[in-house]
Amino acid sequence: MGSVRPPAWRRAAVVAALMLAAFTFNTTENLPVGLLSLMAADLRVPLAAVGVLVTGYGLTVAVVSLPVAHVTRSVPRRHLLAGLLGLLSVASWVSALGGVTYGLLLASRLATALAQALFWAVMGPVAVGLFPPERRGRIIGLLSVGGSLATLLGVPAGTWLGTHGGWREPFVVLGALAVVSLVVIAVLLPTSRPQESHSAYGAAPDRRRFTVVLATTALSVTGAFAGFTYVAVFLEDVTGFAAGSVSAVLMAFGAAGLAGVTVTGPLLDRFPRGTLAVPVAAQAAALLGLYTGAHSEVAVVALLMLLGASVGPVFMATQSQILRVAPGRTESALAANSAAFNVGVAAGALLGGALLPAIGARGAFLAGGLLTLAALAVLTWPTPASTPLPEAGPGHARPRTGTP
Repeated sequence: MGSVRPPAWRRAAVVAALMLAAFTFNTTENLPVGLLSLMAADLRVPLAAVGVLVTGYGLTVAVVSLPVAHVTRSVPRRHLLAGLLGLLSVASWVSALGGVTYGLLLASRLATALAQALFWAVMGPVAVGLFPPERRGRIIGLLSVGGSLATLLGVPAGTWLGTHGGWREPFVVLGALAVVSLVVIAVLLPTSRPQESHSAYGAAPDRRRFTVVLATTALSVTGAFAGFTYVAVFLEDVTGFAAGSVSAVLMAFGAAGLAGVTVTGPLLDRFPRGTLAVPVAAQAAALLGLYTGAHSEVAVVALLMLLGASVGPVFMATQSQILRVAPGRTESALAANSAAFNVGVAAGALLGGALLPAIGARGAFLAGGLLTLAALAVLTWPTPASTPLPEAGPGHARPRTGTP
């Protein structure tokens, strides 16, 4: 990733490998949701203990993202990514061991979470650094498609495989997919110092805008997950869907999410602010609409698809904006955004759970909509013009002055 770029086929192969890795990490993170009962019965633990495998994973990503990004900031990205994918593969196969205990399974999940925290911080700068600066948004869009496919294909396919072949089988497959990504990256990604790439620094550093984007991420994700965490309860108990049709509705949500990131990705470079503000506004409309139209099956399906089409683009657009306005090294800035996202997931789930006994699943969507409106207000609130930090290239330190 120095001054001479690799051939086009080589760059494309690396981006494809990173997309596969994003798909594998996201599927691994959420797979226990689909296998909850099977895992609990086999491991002889309560359902809540299997739930910890998901919540503990997200909290680990939130806590360690910034520290590990800082510690590894000088490690060549080819070596670092190969190590992270190797850890993902080994941890997945440990999870699939026949006699694995709950404690060992939890430890392997936390190791995978550690790898994912760092992967999301460095994946974007690595991929973007292979291409001209004006293509940053489109590359981030492609990586987001890989991550979104985990919801639409990865978790449903893993759930089906686990139901028919045992819950360990999907983890064997995920470990193999990680090895495929590892081999491609180890062979084709050039070795260079991270700071040599144009993607190591923000294109237009701005501390004020950076803070606004982080706040938008935290508030919007908290809002989305305050309601969506309990969407199955909402669909069955409030709207009146049969239990067997909930999965079809969720597949429509996932398909809309994939369509949203696919359409938005090519627009990120041309409309950097609009591609964030519009999805946040759409998310607020969807959440509030689900509260007001909760008893209409047609309206609920349409609004859940609108929610799916906005949630993915919101995070994708914040990642693209962070690459643009990062006041220092982009991997640290992206780690901060990833931490904000995972804090939002945990906070949203806790908020929705606390509200559930008092105002029900419908009220949780109302709370989520109001939080998303707060995110939109933060994002669009007029502020005094901030002075962008001067550009910094390889080998140049950024000044640390300016308004936070």
